[in-house]
Amino acid sequence: MIRRSKPTPPAGRAVVLTGASSGLGRECALQLERRGFRVFAGVRKAEDGEKLRADASCKRLRPVLLDVTDEESVRAARAEVLDAVGERGVWGLVNNAGTCVSAPLECVPPERLLQQLHTNVVGAFAVTQAFAPDLRRTHGRVVNVSSGLGALAMPYLGAYATGQFAKEGLSDAFRRELRPFGVSVSVVRPGAIATPIWDKVRETGEDLLEGAPREVADLYRSSFARFLRMNEERAQASGTRPEDFARAVFRALTAARPRARYHVGPDARAAAALSRLLPDAVLDRAFAKVTV
Repeated sequence: MIRRSKPTPPAGRAVVLTGASSGLGRECALQLERRGFRVFAGVRKAEDGEKLRADASCKRLRPVLLDVTDEESVRAARAEVLDAVGERGVWGLVNNAGTCVSAPLECVPPERLLQQLHTNVVGAFAVTQAFAPDLRRTHGRVVNVSSGLGALAMPYLGAYATGQFAKEGLSDAFRRELRPFGVSVSVVRPGAIATPIWDKVRETGEDLLEGAPREVADLYRSSFARFLRMNEERAQASGTRPEDFARAVFRALTAARPRARYHVGPDARAAAALSRLLPDAVLDRAFAKVTV
């Protein structure tokens, strides 16, 4: 493992970031570019890439068409990045692409769970595997974006937490396997942040409830509606901002000794502490208030 005593300056180093079209990924791509990285921002639609390029300030941001669930798209994106960076190589990979399915687990069709796992977990795995040879050459960095739900599973966010727990395990294994080659792997866990994702979470949840058998959906309808309102209010009241998330990613990419996990926001830190300190029975009683 390569040991550094000083932070690594961005200095035009190349970073690939997935899921840069909107929300936290978009803010992160723009901030990393402003702070000196050369950013290859993964987007699924060309028009999203052009909007992102227009907002970039230093001409160090390049949109790349990248669908993490499509192996050919991943290969093509890697080839495009390597052709652009030449001998300097790729310094960092930020696996940010993800979706959020929020609904009672009884109302989540197995194919929707598989779809989410394909994006959030298998996609991160595929992109990391593709770029691993390039990161070994530069002794670079991998940053996997999880959430507070990577430590603590809440009712009605079980499908999402399943993917986040899996991504945490994937990150631990990659960190230990790539360590001998000088590659660090960090997890960034953001808490609730006000972004457009909450509108999508509500829409998805309501659609899944409508698609479930009536006798099952009716069991959860009122408590799930309260949960959605609570989640949105918590995000709107949160003092954590997308810029805070982007700063944590920047630290993971530049720290002399990057940490295994970075928590963004007091709720993410609290979730990690509670999962370690409280017995399951105590947590279950606390969460029972959500489901009644």
